[in-house]
Amino acid sequence: MKNVFNFSAGPAMLPPAVMAQAQQEFVNWGDSGCSIMEVSHRGADFIEIAAQAEQDLRDLMQVPDNYKVLFLQGGGRGQFAAVPLNISTETDTSLHLVSGSWSRGAVAEAAKYNNAKVIGDVVEHNGLQYVPQPAAADIDQRAAYLHFCPNETVDGIAFNWLPDAGDVPLVADMSSTIMSGPVDVSKYGIIYAGAQKNIGPSGLSVVIVREDLVGKARQSTPSIFDYELMANNDSMYNTPPTFSWYLAGLVFKWLKAQGGVAAMASRNQHKADTLYAAIDSSSFYRNNVHPDNRSIMNVPFHLADPALDKLFLEKSQAAGLLALKGHRSVGGMRASIYNAMPIEGIEALVSFMREFEEHHG
Repeated sequence: MKNVFNFSAGPAMLPPAVMAQAQQEFVNWGDSGCSIMEVSHRGADFIEIAAQAEQDLRDLMQVPDNYKVLFLQGGGRGQFAAVPLNISTETDTSLHLVSGSWSRGAVAEAAKYNNAKVIGDVVEHNGLQYVPQPAAADIDQRAAYLHFCPNETVDGIAFNWLPDAGDVPLVADMSSTIMSGPVDVSKYGIIYAGAQKNIGPSGLSVVIVREDLVGKARQSTPSIFDYELMANNDSMYNTPPTFSWYLAGLVFKWLKAQGGVAAMASRNQHKADTLYAAIDSSSFYRNNVHPDNRSIMNVPFHLADPALDKLFLEKSQAAGLLALKGHRSVGGMRASIYNAMPIEGIEALVSFMREFEEHHG
């Protein structure tokens, strides 16, 4: 099979070594004669897998002891609802920084459950998008929480600063940036992430929640979204997505073997710098995000002539560079370059881009 690099935004590529191990164990896990998909989540074997996965995640992110780690279902959108249901009342205010499609979706969902208020949004200057820091006066210290998305997959906008919210709990949707670099978990009230980008396959969500925010869920909160109930049942109040959890555990072990999140941060920055340099050095390609807000996980770019988009996608796919089509809401191209994407994939993409420009520029 020819060499293929998958730039999908999610579900995204997984480390080849993880996939190979999962394939080897698929029909006979641990010499049990069963697939990991066939064993009970209540059995000692799977409980051991789950506990090890949690410990490895805690090690990688240096999660403090006063935080619960939950493995849930419902994806990021599920947490759009779970957060307000767990830590706010109908009369509370939630504050929101909007940096793109996903944080905008979080506002719309939160507005069903509390008084959701946008205190910052994307602005454009000289054709470049960025997110200004909110003024201290805009952060109501009576608010239940401040929500933001450190990295927007659709728009390729990332934060290079952490909102100073005082005593207001910070809630971050880290679906596309979790474990791509070090994070001081203690600065957050809640971190949540859909698995399908940097953790594992779709179907699983990770929630890291400070203990003082647990136990406040509304009576109407669905049981599987109640942080206290799920924590008290080791995330197994209902049947969890066992295969996704198992694969996430393999990814955590792979990350440790790579040197952890600090090593991944260095690699990810190198990958992003290489791709942005290729874009910036050419008048044939452009990126519309201010350099201070550029994502190192999702790199959107446009061709000077949009009429060439279709041909670019056809040629790139034929060259083994998959899923480069930009999100339908913004068009153009997008290269998602999460932890599992090797530098060789970036080099292959840059080489193709230069060759395509030579023939069509």
